[in-house]
Amino acid sequence: MSRKALLAAASLAVTFATAAAFIQGQGPSIQGQGPSGTDKARSGIEAANGPIPGDVNLYARELACQRAIPTPGYYSSLNGAEISDARRSGIFPCATFTGSLDGPNAVYAFRSLDDYPGISYINNRKPGELYIVGGEFPTPRDPRQVGPYIAKADAATGRQIWRTYLDNPNVSGRWIANANLNILPDGNIAFAWSHFIALVDGDTGLILKTNSLPSGEAPQEDVNFKHLTIAPDGTLILKDQTRPVGCTLQGTMAIIACVKQGMKMPNSVLVAVDPKTLEVLDSLPLPEPAPSPHIIAPYGDRIAIYMGMAETAARYFWDPKSKKLSADKSWVVRPLAKGQKAMTAPTIVGDWVAIQTNGLFSDQKASSVVVIHQDDAGRTGTIFPFGELKPGEWSFAPPKNGADPENHMIYSADMGMRKVAGIRIDPKSGKLETAFVVDDITNTFQPVFGPADKRLLILTNIKLAAEKEPITEALSKSNYTEQLTWRDAATGEIVAQSDFFEPLTANSLTPPGFGGRVYFPTAMGEGFYILQPMPIAEKKK
Repeated sequence: MSRKALLAAASLAVTFATAAAFIQGQGPSIQGQGPSGTDKARSGIEAANGPIPGDVNLYARELACQRAIPTPGYYSSLNGAEISDARRSGIFPCATFTGSLDGPNAVYAFRSLDDYPGISYINNRKPGELYIVGGEFPTPRDPRQVGPYIAKADAATGRQIWRTYLDNPNVSGRWIANANLNILPDGNIAFAWSHFIALVDGDTGLILKTNSLPSGEAPQEDVNFKHLTIAPDGTLILKDQTRPVGCTLQGTMAIIACVKQGMKMPNSVLVAVDPKTLEVLDSLPLPEPAPSPHIIAPYGDRIAIYMGMAETAARYFWDPKSKKLSADKSWVVRPLAKGQKAMTAPTIVGDWVAIQTNGLFSDQKASSVVVIHQDDAGRTGTIFPFGELKPGEWSFAPPKNGADPENHMIYSADMGMRKVAGIRIDPKSGKLETAFVVDDITNTFQPVFGPADKRLLILTNIKLAAEKEPITEALSKSNYTEQLTWRDAATGEIVAQSDFFEPLTANSLTPPGFGGRVYFPTAMGEGFYILQPMPIAEKKK
């Protein structure tokens, strides 16, 4: 497409997006002075008036910064893995904040030129490249999604370069749920869905290889190998989510919906796969269902795999020499208090493993954060950062803990209790102390951007259609709006905030882009938003 045609298309897209924003009540946000220097800010889309390339002068520096950080098994980029690395740490030290830390900021916005139905995750490889996973998140508007698919797009405009479909549940009858995306060191993509795994050419979208994965005791139609993480030796370590037997719903939320109806999930299975041939090297049945992702971290000279299952947090090992998976029977913990429901994925914080509870709804017990020492599973610490549940309240904390080990911080988000907390951890004793609590409704992760001395906590913030609307009802309707906020990671104070958009895809990510940008995928809207904060110039006196 010619430059003239591209700009014309961008202008048309902005016109439609801006009109849609005003129709949906997403008019100008009031945050002090706006991008134009007026008292009443224009919408971020209106102010940007076109694609957002970010600060191109930062690209080389950000890439060099990232390549100085070892990421064995992954392509070295700002976001070459689902959540930054094998530990799924959510730490992005090379992501730049282009706003002001001590002055007012505007957040500019642009909606992708192309739509990506059922969009879930976005990763980048080189500056200018985006990879998108979609087609596996049913919405009220489109309950019969077609996917999953992987797409490559231009990072500034969202214009699609290619799209590769791997399945269509309307034809195959398979259960299709969220599937993450990880970029290998050679630039290709390792991708798993249902009980399959594939290698996809990162340049062309060509499917290079496929293989079938063992489903353990679960029926094949009820497994989803979303949890793909790469060990330091390059081996792909996968674990499946299992849909309750008898459940016929689609999407990841089928697990929650059918468990609430009393249906039982079968146990999960852990699998090791060769990254080049896709040969299954070993598999290990797990003693419980494990609906949340695992993480991988070195433990001495061993490769440790930490996971939270239905009731147990456990550690497993992968041995690259023997090509075997094994359970560590000395490291088994039951972190759930009576009345709590499910754990999310673990988070490494120094010598400690943090676990967020109430990954499923509970009206009996508030959520807590539990830390377990890696050397001694008997050494634990617990905190209830939001206190106890009041009559009529719900607790629902689906995302894993965010963390900043360098600053000894853990972050906890409870959508049901409508709050996010920053928690200090004593690195020696494991003692936990609440640093701050903010009123913020979010069902997604809490990444931190920037160097250790200037950390920013990135949170979405939901505005309910009615102030007292039950969270369960709001989730089922998806009738709320949502914004992105940049906060001081030590205090929780807002530094910059975007307009409100259609909801972020539930339990998705807001990953960094090169040049100070952040991406905001919305399955409820069309495609994704590209956001960039910038300082607001002071008025001349």
